[in-house]
Amino acid sequence: MNEPSRPLDALNKARDKRVIVELKNNRKYVGKLKSFDIHVNVVLEDAEEHVDNEMKRKLGVVFIRGDTITVISPE
Repeated sequence: MNEPSRPLDALNKARDKRVIVELKNNRKYVGKLKSFDIHVNVVLEDAEEHVDNEMKRKLGVVFIRGDTITVISPE
């Protein structure tokens, strides 16, 4: 059973891998997924903020509230 059967299983598979997190405000954060909770609040390490597909700044460790997230995908 390699295929994730629940949404949080898919996130668990992505733990310690680089992901793209897209927010409702059209910003994107790219970084290594370190942790998440049942509300899909996430912590990224080595995070970068992207605006209009351009890297704007390096942020290091960030916490992103789950209710602002629209998409999380592998990089």
